[in-house]
Amino acid sequence: MRGAHPERDVERALVQSGVLPHGERLLIACSGGPDSVALTGALQAVAKHLALTLFAAFIDHGVRESARQDECVALALAARYEIPLETIALSASGADEQRLRAARYRALCAAAKRRACEAVVTAHHAEDQSETVVLALLRGTGPGGLRGMPRRRRIARRVDLVRPLIGVPSETLRAYCHAKALPYAVDPTNAHLGVRRNAVREALATLRPLFPELDRAVARAAQLVADEQDASPRAGLRNSIRERLAAEEGLRDVDFTHVEAAVRALELGGSGTFHMKPGIVLRIERGSIRGITRW
Repeated sequence: MRGAHPERDVERALVQSGVLPHGERLLIACSGGPDSVALTGALQAVAKHLALTLFAAFIDHGVRESARQDECVALALAARYEIPLETIALSASGADEQRLRAARYRALCAAAKRRACEAVVTAHHAEDQSETVVLALLRGTGPGGLRGMPRRRRIARRVDLVRPLIGVPSETLRAYCHAKALPYAVDPTNAHLGVRRNAVREALATLRPLFPELDRAVARAAQLVADEQDASPRAGLRNSIRERLAAEEGLRDVDFTHVEAAVRALELGGSGTFHMKPGIVLRIERGSIRGITRW
């Protein structure tokens, strides 16, 4: 958890996500769990600043008795923030993860259209991104799967799926709920290791103490793959720096963070010297690479 004020971290992440334009009408997918509860509270906190109009929907797949408890949490939260909430009961068509997910998003898209919302907002977070990338790897995916979950994409005509908290740890979202005294429910099926995502979640949890930057590293790799596939301007700048460094002896393994600092300077048309390695700096002037200096 970053800092001592998780509420500030979560709300700041929403504002800085770049995927919530001013004035949008949003449908929040609220399951009653800590992640979606934190999302709902944080969106309400920044709604005035971003001129957002908020609605919410709770989906009951009909596969868990504890869903009634989850629905009560969602209803209480919606009442607290005066957010119109629609509860939608689906007929269970088996416990297959993919079918349940597809049915959920169809229902959310239909609800968004009824409310004239431009987007459905979900509380996917940093650990969700790591799980998605690892599952894709285990399936033998190509580069497309290694992109992970995008922050925003079109899922139906005139309706986008938005994940503004994809870089926020789940620990921070839970701490937000505690700081704001928000109730939440815990889904008991998350502990069932027969579900593939739950099994991957458990395995990653055992690795995090050994690799504290695991989720940050996975998110970074997913973004790099996405930038390369989309041939984004940032990917072009990154490659120009890498090519310049590769031409110099001993500069082919420069740390990612050093390269990204230089990339940001190029994007902004800035100037400065950027340390690549001890005694070696990359010089940038007015958004152009001028050379490498050693001392």
